[in-house]
Amino acid sequence: MDDDLPETETIAEPDPVSRREVRADDAAAGRRLDAVLAAALDGLSRTRIQALVKQGAVTDGDGRIVASSSMRVAAGQRFTVEVPAPALARPAPQKIPLEIAFEDDHLIVIDKPAGLVVHPGPGSPDGTLVNALLAHCGDSLSGIGGVARPGIVHRIDKDTSGLLVAAKTDAAHAGLAAQFAEHSIERRYTALAWGEPRPLTGRIDAAIGRDPAHRTKMAVRRDGGRAARTYYAVTDRYGGLLSLIDCRLATGRTHQIRVHLAHRGHPLVGDYLYGGRRHLPQPWRDTPQAAAVESFRRQALHAARLGFVHPVTGEALAFGAALPQDIAVLVSALKPLRNAGQPVTGQ
Repeated sequence: MDDDLPETETIAEPDPVSRREVRADDAAAGRRLDAVLAAALDGLSRTRIQALVKQGAVTDGDGRIVASSSMRVAAGQRFTVEVPAPALARPAPQKIPLEIAFEDDHLIVIDKPAGLVVHPGPGSPDGTLVNALLAHCGDSLSGIGGVARPGIVHRIDKDTSGLLVAAKTDAAHAGLAAQFAEHSIERRYTALAWGEPRPLTGRIDAAIGRDPAHRTKMAVRRDGGRAARTYYAVTDRYGGLLSLIDCRLATGRTHQIRVHLAHRGHPLVGDYLYGGRRHLPQPWRDTPQAAAVESFRRQALHAARLGFVHPVTGEALAFGAALPQDIAVLVSALKPLRNAGQPVTGQ
């Protein structure tokens, strides 16, 4: 699950202004203010800092507005930067094909294809699932998710395929959000990962938070992370080189399965963010199996099952989604690896 929002958190509108505090350390002494603030504040460039200074949004420790972004900073000086939240545009309806697993007056369950972003955001102003839902559902989508995310209760990553539920009424949204918060919703994923986890069935308990060195990544954290738990079971093995794994989420942190399996040394096939580029070893290097793995261009992760109690009727609902074609073709190509014998090249 974009600056990726946690899959199970309800989504609220951003605060109108975010106040960021910075204290200059000894290393900052004598440097330009814009350079010091840009280095200290994630997501704010020097150009953005300069614009905020011109807007009077930067004050010093005495509350005085800073007039120049080129001023030289002294060690121990404090500054406050007020960053206004970006204005949210109202998404436009767009006719994008949807694979609908279930729909009634209260909610809709979608089998999302890989490559489809869930809601508009930086880099994805349109062409998202929200745009498609607005075209399909009209104005019936729940407004609790906010202007840019109507109906959205949870999310899955752009390049993860599979099942996702959206709310069409505020009552459904509130009821689904409560189940996510209680961790009572069943969410199972099918993952194709490198290596072979041991034991073959188990549980991963490791807190997850933003990677301090890479803002686009999450990481297992000993401090500052949020508790995360994943249950897993290997369902098919490919000569110790690859494994097909059923993963059940007990929590829903951003990139949880990807981070947990990579932490154990088993990143997902195609997940270059957490696993880098990997290759099958010799003697399998120049085989159709190696070609199939190396040409797979997204994380091999599919939300295969979703179960919850209907928030209005009280009925227990469960949905399954077959593997999408790209993962199914890849898994089929890997069958010769099950025997772990000598490969046949040039097939």
